[in-house]
Amino acid sequence: MTTAVALPPPAAPARPPLSARAVEAIPKVLFWIYFLAFFVYLFAPLVVMSAAAFNTSRFPTVTPWLGTTTDWFAEMADDTAMWRALGTSALVALGVVAIAVPVGTAAALVLTSLHARARSFLYALMVSPLLTPGVVIGIATLILWRPLGVGGGLLLIVLAQASFISAYVMLMVAARLQRFDRTLEEAALGLGASKPMVFRRVILPFLKPALLAAALIATLQSIENYNTTLFVRGFETPLTVYIATKVRTGLTPAVNALALVMIAITVLGAVGWEIARRLEARRAGKAG
Repeated sequence: MTTAVALPPPAAPARPPLSARAVEAIPKVLFWIYFLAFFVYLFAPLVVMSAAAFNTSRFPTVTPWLGTTTDWFAEMADDTAMWRALGTSALVALGVVAIAVPVGTAAALVLTSLHARARSFLYALMVSPLLTPGVVIGIATLILWRPLGVGGGLLLIVLAQASFISAYVMLMVAARLQRFDRTLEEAALGLGASKPMVFRRVILPFLKPALLAAALIATLQSIENYNTTLFVRGFETPLTVYIATKVRTGLTPAVNALALVMIAITVLGAVGWEIARRLEARRAGKAG
């Protein structure tokens, strides 16, 4: 008759000493410090600027805080010159998107179809406007188009801005094309589709997210541009030029109120887009 022998419980693994655990935690602590510092650095100016829209001080500041008011939003609504400048910027942005998105998309399609050596040269050539100071682009555009009868104004602003914003579009579309499965294009051609049909039915739907993002980036780049616009604006006054003029003549928190409204619209648009994207993904998952 055998008797069961009780085995001792397994020994608990020895915990590393406190000093070793502290050393292991340092990278994680440093990461969170950097993470928080990055977002504070990114959003603190926006928070301060937004708070200044509610200060009764006639200068955009939060120190000293003289009281809380919403009068600057009423002044913003009554500032016809500022709304006219915003409308000018919106018209310019529409023109820039209409030029930069097709040009940048075509450049990306050409870029991804070339051999490596030619691709490197063409890539450097297309990206060069991004490395050129905006002042130089503005002056060069003015010198090029004025002898052709195109003076300063909305058209020249659009042409000047589109000359470098097209490079942003090209980069975004080219990044999307890197993930495109070329066998889909070859299969469509093999089934008798023409090249325009392949572009319209296969490539363009695949590029849709990149094109929408590129159009948004082009719009934002156009509205915020100042250096290039200043030299080609003629008698037009876009929003950035209007704000720069107000800085010299007397800036009020009404501009902060407008900025707060634009930030709110941007955030709500981004949230709405993300909600719509998730709902569409959920419906696609259920259908699959």
